[in-house]
This record gives sequence, C-alpha cells and structure tokens, in this order.
Amino acid sequence: MTTEPSEDRFAPLPDGTRICWRAYGPEQGQPLLLITGLAMQLISWPASLIESLAEAGLRVITPDNRDAGLSSGAATSPPGRLRQLLALAPPDNYALEDMADDMAALLDHLGLGAAHVAGMSMGGMIAQCLAARHPSRVLSLCSIFSTTGRRTVGQPAPSTILRMLRPVPRDAEQAVRQYVEFMHHIGNAAEPGAAQEWADYALRAWQRGGGRVNAEGTARQIAAIQKSGDRSAQLRGIRAPTLVLHGDHDLMVAPSGGRDTARLIPGARLRILPGLAHQIVSARSGELSELMVDNLRR
Repeated sequence: MTTEPSEDRFAPLPDGTRICWRAYGPEQGQPLLLITGLAMQLISWPASLIESLAEAGLRVITPDNRDAGLSSGAATSPPGRLRQLLALAPPDNYALEDMADDMAALLDHLGLGAAHVAGMSMGGMIAQCLAARHPSRVLSLCSIFSTTGRRTVGQPAPSTILRMLRPVPRDAEQAVRQYVEFMHHIGNAAEPGAAQEWADYALRAWQRGGGRVNAEGTARQIAAIQKSGDRSAQLRGIRAPTLVLHGDHDLMVAPSGGRDTARLIPGARLRILPGLAHQIVSARSGELSELMVDNLRR
C-alpha cells in the first residue's frame, strides 16, 4: 500500500491555540500520534516510516506542536539567550504539560478517546507528560531519544549548545547549510541518504514556514522544557506499555536520559540502538517501525 500525502488540517483548541495536523493510513485503523521535537515540523517524520506504520494498519496522526510549523504561536515574549543558558523560563511561558494538553485536545477534536503515542526528543517529553496527565488517553507510549528533565541526565554536549547559539539564517541557502551542519554534529551522516534527507527537510521547512526560521517559537519551546524541570514523579505514575529508544551516541540528548526514562516508568523496556544518534532517517524506518508496532501490540 502507498500512503498518499495528507493535506494540512487545523484543530482549534478551547484555549485559542490552533494545531496543524495531518493523517495517514486507514481511517478505521488504530490511531498513532507522532509528536515531533524541538523546532521541528510534522514533515520531519520520514515518509517511509509513516508508510510502514500505516501498512501495519495504523492511522498515523502527525501534528505540529504549538510555536512550530503551521500551528499557532504563543503571544508571550520569548526568553533571551542569557535566560535560556541560565534555564530561567519566563513565568508566563507555557510548559511541556501545556503542550501535552494540546495533544489531548487534538484527540478530542478528532473524536478519539485514546491513541498510541510516540514522540522524539522534546516530543518524547510531551508524550511522557500526556501519558502521565491523561492516562486513559494513551494506549501505549514510545519515547525516542528523550529524557526526564533531571539535570544530571540527558544533557546536550557543550559543543551542541555552542552550535545552537548561531545567528538565525536570513535566507533558504543559509537555513539549509546551518541545519545540515548541525545534523552532521548530532546525527549520523554514515546512514545511507541521511545528508540529502537533512537538506531536503531544511528547504521544505523553510518554505512551509513562510521563508523564515521561527526563532521566537524555538526559544519558547526551550523555556517550556526548562519550566517543567524534573518530571521524575510524573514518570513513576505512567502505566501505559512503554518502549524507550535511544542511540548509543547522542550529542543532543545524552543516552543517560533514555536510561533514566526507562528506569522511572514501571515496566518500560529500553533499547539502545547503535548508530541511531539524534535523528530518524529513512534508512532506519523499517527497524523503528517494527519496534514501535511490537510495543503497541503488547
């Protein structure tokens, strides 16, 4: 079966936030919500992964988080770089828990009582919050190269933080070059086709974002992570069948974050995948799909 491209659709939420989403696969299939990471758009999920999941009979739903892609942004002022470096989130900034509530409200909009949920990086944190705050809405959980909020685990390498402080690109060429250079640092360029996929995504994201990089939205998302802080107590209360996936060498979210996630969530299974790094590319789609489907069938 071939998964046809899905059109952008919009869910107006009760608090005024508007979430953009797409859906793939059989309409009557079990729903799987895929939550993407920091500053990433829903188009970041490889088409081959979505197709593989849809072929397993799943209705795959991919949203843009608030302040990313075509979803609405917050009205609050973004934190400056000094506040970000000091982890001082503005009091009026939203938190990861609010982003998880967005996902619960999206399920309401779609008329879904519950769904399987998977998230990568910051999306994994949102997925964890969703499973903790709305346990009846999460049939299974897959947390991909994510962490728990504890400051002693899952931290980015200093070299990664320095690269995140680069100036905002002014045009498409700069945007593509900076993104590819950053992914060469946190990803694994040895994966077949990875570098070209990075370049293709960066150009599509630039165009879909109206010819800009949403630096303010990214700053607010970083503040959301910092505002939520240590979520260990939340994770201990999760009861959904949980799979934790992490690469063995991740300079964006250290593997200790994945190990801590699996330690805290009762019954969670941990898989450390050689060479995964901090990326999901087509070359790993079959492997990741098989692991995710096996977990949701528990």
